[in-house]
Amino acid sequence: MQLLSQLKIGQPATISAIEAEELLFHRLSALGFRIGKPLSVIRRANFNGPLQVRLGTTDVILRDTEAAHIRINAHPIN
Repeated sequence: MQLLSQLKIGQPATISAIEAEELLFHRLSALGFRIGKPLSVIRRANFNGPLQVRLGTTDVILRDTEAAHIRINAHPIN
């Protein structure tokens, strides 16, 4: 398992856990981050800036610090 903040651009993954305090957990859930949901990183800003994450057909911008609370199982790139 690795953190979403460590995922390479374009590599598919599945959310395996969200380890965050209650407020952030609820915010991430409202944005669509749920255990078992597939995702990928579309773009990453320079200098540990925000990540553009695709969840299904929805794109979400996350801070690197928020992405560090999401554990994923990365899949090999086809």
